[in-house]
Amino acid sequence: MEKKKCPQCKNLILKNSPTCLYCGRPNKFITKEYVNKKWNKDNKKKLFDYIFLNKYIVFILFLIFTIVIIIFS
Repeated sequence: MEKKKCPQCKNLILKNSPTCLYCGRPNKFITKEYVNKKWNKDNKKKLFDYIFLNKYIVFILFLIFTIVIIIFS
């Protein structure tokens, strides 16, 4: 098993342990993606816009298609 130093107390702990045995600090690997997901407010807004904008476009196209069928039949 691989070990690493705890950033807080500098004791060796296992990489897969959930917390440090000595100080209790959580043993999470904080990556750039994790920080962006957690704190980037634009990320949630872009996802929201993407989902609902596509649904509205599909709805409008379906509505236009139905009106065209009703008019020409």
